[in-house]
Amino acid sequence: MSTVTLTVPNISCGHCVNTIQRELKMVAGVADVKADAQTKQVVLDVQDEATLAEAKKTLLEIGYPPA
Repeated sequence: MSTVTLTVPNISCGHCVNTIQRELKMVAGVADVKADAQTKQVVLDVQDEATLAEAKKTLLEIGYPPA
């Protein structure tokens, strides 16, 4: 398990945070997700590189591409 911080410029409000957290928690191998509108960052605990790739793909699909 590793902790990864992604910068996601499109996070602007609590709704964004809730959407990101809900969607990423459904990705297999993601243990924890914390999104923050102030810092525009998403902190993930992921199982491996494949999980991280899937999480980034999910962010892209829901309109919050990581920088």
